[in-house]
Amino acid sequence: MNSLSFSFVSLLLLSVIAISGCETVGYNYQTPATKVPDRWTLSVQPHLDNDGACLTEWWKGFNDPVLNQLIDRARAENPDFKIAIQRIVEARAQRGVAKSRMLPVLAADAGYARTRQSERVGFAPPFNPIDVYSTGLSSGWELDVFGGLRRGVEAADANLEASVENYRDLLVSLFADVALNYVDYTTFDERIHVANQNIKIQQSSLELAQNRLDAGLVSKIDVTQAQTNLETTRALVPQLQGQLAAARNRIAALTGGYPHSVTELLARSRSIPQPGRDYAVECPADLLRARPDIRSAERQLAGAVASIGVAESELYPKFQLAGSLQLQSLNISNLPDAGAAAYSFGPSVRWNLFSSGQIKNLIRVEEARAMQAYGAYEKTVLGAVEEVETSMAGVATERERLSALRRAVSSATESVDLVGENYKEGLVDFQRVIDTERVKFQNEDTAVLSKGQLARNYIAMYRALGGGVAVEEVTLPEVKEKPGGGWVKKRPAPYAAATPVVGENAELKN
Repeated sequence: MNSLSFSFVSLLLLSVIAISGCETVGYNYQTPATKVPDRWTLSVQPHLDNDGACLTEWWKGFNDPVLNQLIDRARAENPDFKIAIQRIVEARAQRGVAKSRMLPVLAADAGYARTRQSERVGFAPPFNPIDVYSTGLSSGWELDVFGGLRRGVEAADANLEASVENYRDLLVSLFADVALNYVDYTTFDERIHVANQNIKIQQSSLELAQNRLDAGLVSKIDVTQAQTNLETTRALVPQLQGQLAAARNRIAALTGGYPHSVTELLARSRSIPQPGRDYAVECPADLLRARPDIRSAERQLAGAVASIGVAESELYPKFQLAGSLQLQSLNISNLPDAGAAAYSFGPSVRWNLFSSGQIKNLIRVEEARAMQAYGAYEKTVLGAVEEVETSMAGVATERERLSALRRAVSSATESVDLVGENYKEGLVDFQRVIDTERVKFQNEDTAVLSKGQLARNYIAMYRALGGGVAVEEVTLPEVKEKPGGGWVKKRPAPYAAATPVVGENAELKN
């Protein structure tokens, strides 16, 4: 290498080193300072234990072995669960692809070409055609001077973390769905039991009316009324059995099996599960830490902000170090000779000096996507608070409703006994018997529905609070000052007033 070439390469390398002291392209992500209420509007805290019990395995609070086994099966066999795991594997591989772009590449090649030149154009070589054999190595390395590749890794890190949170969110939803369908199953089963119990009572009333008709004490209308009441109740049972089968089939699908796979297990189910004790409900701010969907939305926002830098890096020069070592010969037996060696190496630069606004518009695209991600994050937080408030209100109000219905069932049962005795003595007509039996059955059936709804509201509350997965501390971006201090890039309006993502430089933990 002559002195002029050495001076040129040295000057170029010094320029690259000097430029590398510049800040990274794009915007430095800062976690949004999201405001949430200081307290819940309607809290069931007075009814809850104050020991701060963990919501990780909330279903065990129902003390139902069948429910515990169903959730264990769902964790092991649910197809969506397996898909979510593979999405994490995919995101991890994408992160590896992004990091590999920052490293040198080395490729081996070999080739053979037979070439013949025209004898009618120019000077033909003495050997025509000729065979050329070649083999060797080539390498290249893009110097990440302006940080475009680093922003790509940052985006891939955020996407990986978002996929993990999506996996956790799936677990929260999956466990809640299994529990909800199990509650539906036990509710239908208990409603069938209540219907059958009332069928027996109504059969007794029909027999009583028939006996009194045979004795000539009443008219036939008493018998027809009793028969109508009985058949109306009987007609409800097949409908409930169909709904029971649908709930069973759904449970089987959620646990990764066919209907017969859960039949034996569900046969051991007891009454509608109710929590033996409640779990403490923490302050609203804990949702930001506990709910996987919020954490996923925040990571997606971080990835969208990093993607702005990836697009912006196209505005700046790209520096590469490239080299190749080849062995070339007209005869393959001469390839090992020293004289067959050919090489080239040196730095290069590429700069898109004119792109007709394409790059700037691509940057605007990424900025718009980041703003969309921020809007989605805010929407997720608002929806989470709404879900908790609604479920807590549902627990509190359904408790009161169920208590009133239980009192109504007690008084209706007593009324059926009293009216039945009065009818035997001829003190009341049979219409009173029919009415009291209908009211009793209606209140008992409604009480079962309310009991099931209360369990559903509890499950909805645990789901809204992010229960079902281990609540871990969120690994937030770690702020690190670069040499020369941090800096903030100014966005043009309206971003300057709207975005929360501009701040000190931050690097995500691995």
